[in-house]
Amino acid sequence: MIETGGVMQDLNDAIERGSSESRAKALWHATDILVEGEFSEEQIRIFGDVITRLTEEIESAARAELSRRLAHSNNAPPKVVQMLAFDDAIEVAGPVLQFSPRLDAKSLVANIRSKGQPHLLAIAKRASVPVEVTDELVTRGDQEVVQSVAANNGARFSDFGFRQMIKRAETDNVLAERVGLRREIPPQMLRQLIAKASEDVRRKLERERPELAPEIEASVGHAAGNLYSRFGTGQTSFLALKRAVTESYNAGRLTEKSILAHALAHRFEEAVIGMSLLCALPADVVEQMFVVNKRDMILVLSKAIGFSWETAMALLFLGAENHRISSSELEELKAEFKRADIRMSRGILEVYQSHWRAGGDEANPNPVRLH
Repeated sequence: MIETGGVMQDLNDAIERGSSESRAKALWHATDILVEGEFSEEQIRIFGDVITRLTEEIESAARAELSRRLAHSNNAPPKVVQMLAFDDAIEVAGPVLQFSPRLDAKSLVANIRSKGQPHLLAIAKRASVPVEVTDELVTRGDQEVVQSVAANNGARFSDFGFRQMIKRAETDNVLAERVGLRREIPPQMLRQLIAKASEDVRRKLERERPELAPEIEASVGHAAGNLYSRFGTGQTSFLALKRAVTESYNAGRLTEKSILAHALAHRFEEAVIGMSLLCALPADVVEQMFVVNKRDMILVLSKAIGFSWETAMALLFLGAENHRISSSELEELKAEFKRADIRMSRGILEVYQSHWRAGGDEANPNPVRLH
């Protein structure tokens, strides 16, 4: 381990008495020593304090060079890396945002929320992108950012992240293809993506993933009539989930409180299956109400089965884009829910029930009594 005492003294002398040229030489000397040596975290912190002082007067080009030198180093002082990452100039911020192992998820999320699209694109290209970061990228990123992170094999996505990308893929064939090629995409979400994809995207997916051919053929046939549900009746995971919720319903444990808990926790599938049972409608019909955010029908179903505004509101947020609704919109929806006549809402629900029973679609054989 290098003795840092003498080095620090020389650097401090350069800061206090040196010219701009000598300060610049001292900066590169300190950076080279730091990158090439072995130091404790406390020594790295001390180096960081000195480097911060040396960078106070340097130009953007020099800060960009510093960022490039520190980007791949495990010795890079966190304080310095943070300073560089939040620089407005992407030439400065880009290298550390894309490569530095010294930036944690919290810092990356803060950067995404405060900086522009070039910064987000650099983060999208990191070798490893955790779930909390991809959630922010697919919500706030532009088309190039989302396409980039979707193609990044080191990125990890939550169900929320996949749902966001699937929504955006409806008008973006490149994104649809990249999302479809991700092996970890949940089967039910893959079905939804395929159903909404263009014929060109389906052909590319079938070529790249031949095992999807049966799924693609089935979804195309179904989509000719209605939008295809994310729920595939042949999917083991869905069947197990549906069985559990149905058992809860049959035992009398599926209540408004259950639905509220599912909605607040963003457990989309459980909430949809539960509502389909309580409303005696097929799961894919209820699901589409949430996927396309049909607020009027969400309110109708909630009113028809006697839910409170609190539960109706949670369901509205579940179906809303990014799970967000403005305060003004929420007040209007609340007033609409309060004005709604329960008998009329039940009548609308009965029309839906009659339609789907006549069509032979699967629904709850023991619907909730509305009268």
